[in-house]
Amino acid sequence: MPASPATIDIFSDVSRQSSALAKKDKGLGRAVAAIGAPHIRRRPGGFEGLFRIIVEQQVSVPSAQAIWKRCADKFDCTSTAALARVGETGLKQMGLSTPKARYVVGLAAAIDGGLFDPVKISKLDDQAAAAALTSIRGVGPWTAAIYLLFCEGRVDIWPRNDVALKHAYNAAAKVGFSQSQLDAAAAGWTPWRGVAAHILWTYYAHLRGRAPI
Repeated sequence: MPASPATIDIFSDVSRQSSALAKKDKGLGRAVAAIGAPHIRRRPGGFEGLFRIIVEQQVSVPSAQAIWKRCADKFDCTSTAALARVGETGLKQMGLSTPKARYVVGLAAAIDGGLFDPVKISKLDDQAAAAALTSIRGVGPWTAAIYLLFCEGRVDIWPRNDVALKHAYNAAAKVGFSQSQLDAAAAGWTPWRGVAAHILWTYYAHLRGRAPI
């Protein structure tokens, strides 16, 4: 009997799931053939993980990496107390936009005030966890999905409206899907939508001639 999604360690070996997806969808099959095994992104969870994903919202990978490095060089990004000393002004000096700086300060306050508990999030099912995350100001569906994929290793999360996934799939499948068409097609990749996302992100890096991150 196949393992259930809840028993799969996405940070370990997903070769069986990748093979199953490759057989199910020609586009995913071409992507897997090109990349071999997908690179599975893994991040620390909690404050640090969500902080970093907020930094990465709607900016290029190089820009996000540069901003995050400036933050990490200046203070302990795992600590809400350290963030409080930096404050909104300090975050903006490191390159965060005004809204993002406010979101990160608000996130730290929510954690310190007991309004948001990352440990409790990890114990919720996918739908409830996403709902809890999106209750935080500045955390939309995409940010919640990325947190659940990268920080918790959930296997059936699909990050809607991810432009890189659309470009990668269109190139692999030789189609011209809109974002909504791709997001609808992803429903057919359950219960391994998260694995499919990692396949396509890895393929996107392959297309751009760079190592996946």
